Amino acid sequence: MKQIIKVVKGDITRLEVDVIVNAANSSLLGGGGVDGAIHRAAGRELLAECRLLGGCKTGEAKITKGYNLPAKYVIHTVGPVWNSGIHGEEELLRNCYRNSLTLADKTDLRSIAFPAISTGVYRYPNDKACSTAYTAVKEYFRDHQSDIEEIYFVCFDDTTFQKYNEIVNGDEHND
Repeated sequence: MKQIIKVVKGDITRLEVDVIVNAANSSLLGGGGVDGAIHRAAGRELLAECRLLGGCKTGEAKITKGYNLPAKYVIHTVGPVWNSGIHGEEELLRNCYRNSLTLADKTDLRSIAFPAISTGVYRYPNDKACSTAYTAVKEYFRDHQSDIEEIYFVCFDDTTFQKYNEIVNGDEHND
């Protein structure tokens, strides 16, 4: 099955997809940025369910219901903090995307939306993060049978939106 990759600018909490991915912190109990926005939009039930999960390690992923979100589920993944790029950050970021896609497949979900994981307070350089994310997603579908049909890269700002469009559109012309 051919997957459709879309780049959109907007608020991930408003997307009507099967699952949105939360760029969470290791406690899974909410925070700033995308994490805080998802927790606020989903409601108190999300926090209550997250308390039962026992946190999450960097690069791993856990799933909860979406509660008050248009999305049925939320996959929480913890991206790496950028520390010059020589401490395994790229592999950890790849794992965020791979593990999120694996959970989506195990839950029989067809559409998934990713924020730009680790690019906020975790300081991962935007261009590197976008490239790593796109490559990880493409590799996942090359290496796995999947029923996921739509993948969204949801961008909060113009810089991320432009970078993802360059990468995705550049790749489409080479296929």
